[in-house]
Amino acid sequence: MRNEEQRRLLGAFVRTRRESMTPEGHDRRRRTPGLRREELAARAAIGTTWVAWIEQGRDVRPSAETLARLASGLSLSAAERDYLFSLAGRHDPVDPFADAGQAAPPAIAALVGEIAWPCYALDPAWTLCAANPAARQLFVGLFEDDPAPNLLRYVFTHPAARALLPDWNARAGRLLAEFRRDYSHGLADPRVQGVVHWLQEQSPEFRESWNAQTVLAREGGTRSFRHPDRGLLHFTQHTLADVERGDFRVVFLQPAETRG
Repeated sequence: MRNEEQRRLLGAFVRTRRESMTPEGHDRRRRTPGLRREELAARAAIGTTWVAWIEQGRDVRPSAETLARLASGLSLSAAERDYLFSLAGRHDPVDPFADAGQAAPPAIAALVGEIAWPCYALDPAWTLCAANPAARQLFVGLFEDDPAPNLLRYVFTHPAARALLPDWNARAGRLLAEFRRDYSHGLADPRVQGVVHWLQEQSPEFRESWNAQTVLAREGGTRSFRHPDRGLLHFTQHTLADVERGDFRVVFLQPAETRG
């Protein structure tokens, strides 16, 4: 957990929610309000000690899975569950992509909007926090019904990505090696951790590439796409880092035929 105040708030929240719950077979003679700690622990399938330490605001690091069981045991609403994970500094394993991600810094948003070629911006979890119309047209299926499209999830789990990238194996492997370089700077971000954990569970290719420990700088070069309406397209990729927020990336694709 991040700091003393967050631990205190988390402990008070869990204790208050526990004491507000009505135990099964309620006995009016009992003096303890709501559930006892051992009763909550049994409902959540976690140790009573964990419940006590969290409520006491101790400097402990319960896993996201432990917190998920605790949230279920407390019957938390979606908003309460989000509050719990936010205070604990963990990302909810139910859906690591549910968070809309970080907004693009103003300079990045302005740049993306002005470039005519396909252009997009990536936040530390590689969620697209900005994209221009040309990028939305190029990446088929990426932006459909998704308020927080993630480039890694798209490439490794979306069928449209495999059709769009004629050299999918090489591109996916390189993409992940480039992400691993950024990953070292985002270890404290629970969203980044959640994305990696989710993809390891959902994609054997991601898990295999991740375990290979390959690291590459994000470099330019030729990128090809087999678009369902426009056919085979070739671009030269360029990547810029924001000088104010080095964990954000701006990527734009220069059509190959425009080069002199």
